[in-house]
Amino acid sequence: MEQNDFSKQIGWPLAAAILALVTIISMGLTLISCSEPPKTEIIQPTDLSPEEQIKRGAYLVNTSACHDCHSPKVITPNGPEPDPEKLLSSYRADMPMPEIKTEALKDWVLFNHEQTSAVGHWGVSFAANLTSDETGIGNWTEEQFLTAIRRGKYKGLEGSRPLLPPMSGR
Repeated sequence: MEQNDFSKQIGWPLAAAILALVTIISMGLTLISCSEPPKTEIIQPTDLSPEEQIKRGAYLVNTSACHDCHSPKVITPNGPEPDPEKLLSSYRADMPMPEIKTEALKDWVLFNHEQTSAVGHWGVSFAANLTSDETGIGNWTEEQFLTAIRRGKYKGLEGSRPLLPPMSGR
């Protein structure tokens, strides 16, 4: 058998198999891209017991990185970690502000040592108190909280100023 006859006999089946495989893969990708994303059940707080609401809140706080800015940090052998005595208690109003070197802000965003305030080209952002105390969000309505988180409004009030970075998403 000559080389050309052999390659023709082997080449066509192989080419047909590759073409079939490419067709199947592209059809599968088309079906995946055209299908609706899986529906997720929206959990309403009213559907949960008080204990379940607390567990859900803890889950959201921990997965949404609230402690990153709203909890003062202490230095541990593992580096900075949220101070367990001051979780979500915000920037301390009695903490003096160091001098801000504005020339550094052209290329940087800087945080204070507790990581509860940030300074950038927009100015200074101070983390708010997210505790249930009345000095925090303890007297907010659920609607105010959702407005603050979803719409980026200061104190969750319609008509108020936008939240500053990093909460504003700017």
